[in-house]
Amino acid sequence: MKLDSNISTTQLEQPLIRFWELSAQKILQIEKYFDPNTGAPVFTENGKYVTRGWTEWTQGFQYGSSILQFDATGDQQFLKIGRDNTLTKMAPHLTHTGVHDHGFNNVSTYGNLLRLIEEGKIENSDWEKNFYQLALKVSGAVQATRWTVIPDGGFIYSFNGPHSLFVDTIRSCRALIVSHGLGHVLQGENDKRISLIQRAIQHILSTVRYSLFYGNGRDTYDTAGRTAHEIIFNINDGNYRCPNSQQGYTGFSTWTRGLAWAICGLGETLEILDRIDELDYSAVISKEDLISELTKAAIATTEFYLSNTPTDGIPYWDTGAPNLHKMGDYLNEKSDPYNAYEPIDSSAACIAAQGFIRIGNWLKNSNPIRSEKYINAGIQIAKNLFAEPYLSTDPDHQGLILHSIYHQPNGWDHRREPNKVPYGESCMWGDYHARELALLLQRMLKGEIYYSYLNCIGR
Repeated sequence: MKLDSNISTTQLEQPLIRFWELSAQKILQIEKYFDPNTGAPVFTENGKYVTRGWTEWTQGFQYGSSILQFDATGDQQFLKIGRDNTLTKMAPHLTHTGVHDHGFNNVSTYGNLLRLIEEGKIENSDWEKNFYQLALKVSGAVQATRWTVIPDGGFIYSFNGPHSLFVDTIRSCRALIVSHGLGHVLQGENDKRISLIQRAIQHILSTVRYSLFYGNGRDTYDTAGRTAHEIIFNINDGNYRCPNSQQGYTGFSTWTRGLAWAICGLGETLEILDRIDELDYSAVISKEDLISELTKAAIATTEFYLSNTPTDGIPYWDTGAPNLHKMGDYLNEKSDPYNAYEPIDSSAACIAAQGFIRIGNWLKNSNPIRSEKYINAGIQIAKNLFAEPYLSTDPDHQGLILHSIYHQPNGWDHRREPNKVPYGESCMWGDYHARELALLLQRMLKGEIYYSYLNCIGR
């Protein structure tokens, strides 16, 4: 990525206005035309959102987007869409024992609504606030039951089963952190009280110790900062076996959306540690050692992203994708979503940009030079995402950010032309995280309350 040291949030003032105008159009289109009886919207085909049965992990992004739209613009119709649909459609996600995505579905809906109450942005009754709090308590506890013990801790296992640690779940840990922050615990057999914050910290540590690489020679492909989508453990003894991948090319290459989840999850975790009592998790690790491990991981992953992404900060779907070698010096050019060899994943950029900014903000006091570098990188990625060819300006297209993909190995993504890779489509998580990124930047630009998911538990 080619960094611009002169970039600032002030350059985004007009792009943000246009972004939210287009965002409103897309939300209303989906609300009008998408049939929720078919499932949750996942990605677009020819500009129209469709469902894709695998796991139900995107509905919270759909209704969370409406809540973010209200937050950014004050338009009450979007609050009503988000609030009403959370009430009537999101309950099954609270007790969904088959997914590792509670932090996506439920913190994006119930959590955002509770956050708006705590920030004083919406009026409420005590019962409404209590309802959101109870939902978040339940969600975090249910997520925490998906637990595999390993010799140095444990992890929340993916929908693949108890042997499987996914890198993306690092960001879904916020369900456990919110539940703990609201005073909740998970109770097991014989009324054993299980600390949700300790499980969250253990999972995050398992992710940075196994899903991330540091150039220490774990295997031939141990490049500092790269990530593996999935880590496989032997569930009989809990020992690490090998890296693997579901949505990336291989376990020995870096699926860039997985890398982005790590960057975003690390940034979110670092900046909320001062709001969590160290005594609540000191049985697992000291705060000093936790910060040291997470900082090392954050720097490694962000530097890898910068070194392995085209000049505009929008990555191809996997840094080891098999046809990248046919594209010449592609890292020293802008990303090309219309090429014939490998697809772009703009959703990875939407996720990573927020992580860059959060890590940069957290580093302001300890490492101001690196802090400025990462904040500028996040702003620069946002600037490129919030403009064509990535910003969707077609009034008939229901997606907001173009040129994302879902599952390249499975071939799920729509091809508009047989001689080109999938392009021109959007996904629900990419659009949602673009809105989170825009809200974070807008609040920074206007000097408003810093946007953090943990604002939902108050201060």
